Amino acid sequence: MPDSLTLPIALEVEGLTHRFGTRKVLDSVGFCIRPGDFTVLLGQNGAGKTTLFALITRLYHAHQGRIVVFGQPFRADASAALARMGVVFQQPTLDLDLTVQQNLEYHAALHGMAGAVAAPRIRDELARVGLAERARDRVRLLSGGQKRRVELARALLHDPALLLLDEPTAGLDMESRGFLLEHVRRLCREQGLAVLWATHLIDEADDDARVVVLHKGRVLASGPVPDILAQAGAATLKDAFEHLTHAKN
Repeated sequence: MPDSLTLPIALEVEGLTHRFGTRKVLDSVGFCIRPGDFTVLLGQNGAGKTTLFALITRLYHAHQGRIVVFGQPFRADASAALARMGVVFQQPTLDLDLTVQQNLEYHAALHGMAGAVAAPRIRDELARVGLAERARDRVRLLSGGQKRRVELARALLHDPALLLLDEPTAGLDMESRGFLLEHVRRLCREQGLAVLWATHLIDEADDDARVVVLHKGRVLASGPVPDILAQAGAATLKDAFEHLTHAKN
């Protein structure tokens, strides 16, 4: 494995600032992610995580700053940058009245995938998330955890190099949370997938993760967990997070 610092930057966010009216919700946010990184965007509700995702996925246009995906600035060619991303949004986006298969086929068509290419990809991704036998079921018949697995399979269908997940385990039981975390972590380790995983749950960042602490729209710390602990002078990530965020309240 090459040293992570020698790898290209998968996602670079620099000086990103955004307002809703006169209210500044992001203030000069910056960080970068390289292939194979599992980066946890850690922040309380209202920290600005979802707004940041909306900017990276082009739902909003940034008022100030740069977003670069594998060297491709968004302003130059947003379509090329977006094509390299897979996204699991916080709010469910599956069509409940379509089958699992139909939801994935629609996504494949949006990405210009021919049916002969999409069909085996759909089979493989559903098998990886343990839902091969539910392909013909309508999505509304699935549990919350199973729907999240379908959304993850859909996000990976077009073989992205960068995966964004916004509070993907919200409302899920421990087993479903564990499955999603381990599946995504394995993709980082084995396939070099770059991941940005937004959450307010501190236990979703293990000692091998990189962490970006976002609080009230500002990045308070960024780096491997040991670096965050050293910066905060704390023994645990929970203590470090509380120290960093309380100091800014």
